[in-house]
Amino acid sequence: MDSMEGPGDEGLSLRERKKRETRQRISDIATVLIREHGFDAVTVAEIARAAGVSSMTVFNYFPRKEDLFLDRVPQAADLFAAAVRDRAPGQSPLAALRGLALRLLEERHPLGGVGEGFDAFWRIVADSPALRARAREGVEEVERALAAALGAAGAADPALAAALTMAAYRTVFLASVRRLAAGDPVDEVARDHRTRLETAFGALERAGLDG
Repeated sequence: MDSMEGPGDEGLSLRERKKRETRQRISDIATVLIREHGFDAVTVAEIARAAGVSSMTVFNYFPRKEDLFLDRVPQAADLFAAAVRDRAPGQSPLAALRGLALRLLEERHPLGGVGEGFDAFWRIVADSPALRARAREGVEEVERALAAALGAAGAADPALAAALTMAAYRTVFLASVRRLAAGDPVDEVARDHRTRLETAFGALERAGLDG
């Protein structure tokens, strides 16, 4: 899937940009191999050879094999935390998160849940117990990053606010993934996804999570 620059990319040094490009290249190659052969059938050594690097280099970028396929967990944590941290003056954290969710959807970003070919990616995840477990851990990592950002923003109960926000987002996300897997048209799913996001964030606002 196409990459999307994260917060602070414009301030990276040339060395850091090259490291990020290497990480993306390794992940892209891993994704192609895993899609062609299945997660369990591809080894880290094979991925390393295809990428022209050593297995040690792969593990320097990705602590676990699962992270080669689910490589966007750090980006998701950065994006959700940055939405709160870097929100406009006078904007509530929840409004900033709503804006992020809608932007990801509009750009058909992989973290937005709806886009051409996303069903194939998530079908691979669904078929692998290891990937499913890592995906659940990833949600928890994003939730912790969001809770920290909400706490810094002065939320009364940042852990609860982060947990409820992520639960709402995940529920909408997974419903759309299932519809895509069932063959529903992408544009139709995207329209419904947007409506459900608005409903979810409206419910979170009424629950007073910005307080």
